[in-house]
Amino acid sequence: MSINVTLFGEFLVFIIVLCIPIFAVISYKIGKRKSTMPGVLAFVGGCLALFPLFALIFIAVLALKKDLPKSNGYTG
Repeated sequence: MSINVTLFGEFLVFIIVLCIPIFAVISYKIGKRKSTMPGVLAFVGGCLALFPLFALIFIAVLALKKDLPKSNGYTG
């Protein structure tokens, strides 16, 4: 049984070039509304993109989290 290294390389490039930036940006956009630390959420989403199923679960849980209360900019 032989393993096609070219197919593995293409899969690795797919994950690095496409999945990591896409999941990081999605996590950041959702994280801006849901948390005070969207950068950390983007980093976690990007790291979890190595396992796309975990990244999708992370984004789903993040999307179901309640939004932060909106501030009107007036502190009184």
